[in-house]
Amino acid sequence: MLENSIAGKPFSELSSLTFDHRAAAIVGHIMLDALEDQGYCVDDFDAVGALTAAAVPLVDAMIHAAASRGQDLDGFVMDFVYPSIKGPSITGKRVILVDSWLSQKSYVQTSSLVTLRKGNELGLDFSVVEHEGARILALVSLVSGALAGGETSGFPATVDIVNPATDERSSLPLVGVFTEAELRSGQSHA
Repeated sequence: MLENSIAGKPFSELSSLTFDHRAAAIVGHIMLDALEDQGYCVDDFDAVGALTAAAVPLVDAMIHAAASRGQDLDGFVMDFVYPSIKGPSITGKRVILVDSWLSQKSYVQTSSLVTLRKGNELGLDFSVVEHEGARILALVSLVSGALAGGETSGFPATVDIVNPATDERSSLPLVGVFTEAELRSGQSHA
């Protein structure tokens, strides 16, 4: 289903997949499993947050998948229009940020707070999350494209983060569930 949803498209928000009843029932489990494979068990984080509107159904799917496993997980959305958090409080919580497709194509003018500047340098204003006193552990993306020098494998990769408000730099682990290259070549094995 995922391969079909990106066929012939340079970039997609994956809505045809994430709002499909068949995919929505399993995508949260797939994303939680990918995090676990990289050492992030649900007990290690308290909430998952949507980086973009396209990630909202993924956050919802992850919450439901965790609940079906008997685990507590909250979700939230970063509101970019009125910088705030929508959802339960994340004060003092450990969070994983979620997106549907993170690549050089995905952040061209998506938000004034989120832009992929060059290579794997993500310009992201974390002040909304930091204001709440939350600690960001990693980013997880259903599809990850070429980020560092064209590299598309070797997860977990890292994404260099630049706070556009302060120009402060850091890096976060990126857990990619599928690479764009494997999906386009038909080699995904989920």
